[in-house]
Amino acid sequence: MHFTTLVGVAAVLAESASAHYIFSKLVVNNQVSNDWEYIRQTTRQVNYYPTKFYKTFDNLTPNDNDFRCNLGSFQNAGKTKVATVAAGDTLGMKLFYDAKVQHPGPGQVWMSKAPSGNVKEYEGDGEWFKIWEKTLCNENGDLTKDAWCTYGMDRFEFQIPKDTPAGEYLVRAEHMGLHGAQANEAEFYYSCAQVKVTGDGNGAPAQTYKIPGLYNDNMVLFNGLNLWVDKAAQINADIAKTPIGDAPWTGGGSAQQSSSGNDKNQNQNQNQNQNQNQNQNQNQGASAPSNGNSWNSWNPWSKQNAAAQGSDATHTDANCNGGMH
Repeated sequence: MHFTTLVGVAAVLAESASAHYIFSKLVVNNQVSNDWEYIRQTTRQVNYYPTKFYKTFDNLTPNDNDFRCNLGSFQNAGKTKVATVAAGDTLGMKLFYDAKVQHPGPGQVWMSKAPSGNVKEYEGDGEWFKIWEKTLCNENGDLTKDAWCTYGMDRFEFQIPKDTPAGEYLVRAEHMGLHGAQANEAEFYYSCAQVKVTGDGNGAPAQTYKIPGLYNDNMVLFNGLNLWVDKAAQINADIAKTPIGDAPWTGGGSAQQSSSGNDKNQNQNQNQNQNQNQNQNQNQGASAPSNGNSWNSWNPWSKQNAAAQGSDATHTDANCNGGMH
């Protein structure tokens, strides 16, 4: 590993403790709420700690149910207010203590409708859809800093699509710090606001998702990406292999057209497996036994399956001779 790369990685990791953040305020019609007025407060001892797959702060990972709205936040749902907004309104989710995003990585905003109509009773175990995202803005810029659109933001501002049906929703803002991804230490910063959407919208996103299930650490973007070495084209390719690469829903569609992004990806990967098995049969003259597992890059799957498929997504310390690269 290059010495300059090692110095750069060490410097950013050393700064990480002072650069953590969390979304705590909702901005409606340019009015900034109090902390945790409309956003479910986490029960973490230090509320701005990120969630990680590896070297976690409190054992919470993106594979856990609390990855929906942050650790213990559902305990505070009942005392969190519900903001009334109109479909088409522009909202914002602002960081705690006037902080700014100081890590390189993409940002997204997701929504999920409360099936019962009462968002205070909703844990977020239903379908989610993406309405906003920001990734790389300057592919020739510093990929460890302001090449990312979100770098330096103190809030995410986004529009509730005009076609959003009326009802109560969770709105989840999320930022990812990729400065530690080369060591399986990508950081996730996120919170959920509770809102009531009014209007006569009747659209539906073509793709929905489950949380947890969005991400896993076999995705190179979170485990293997190296911002000090990789080029923008490679980073964009890694993004495209995750739900971050899917376009946000901005309106249109109908309930009949809506489908699960996880199911869609599973079907694609099953077809891919079938083609690979056919090729193996032709080359080997015999069919390989099936273990019944599908190749689904959006849901957790075993490293054994990854190796069997010839994936380069699995990243371990052994690949790096025990160090970061």
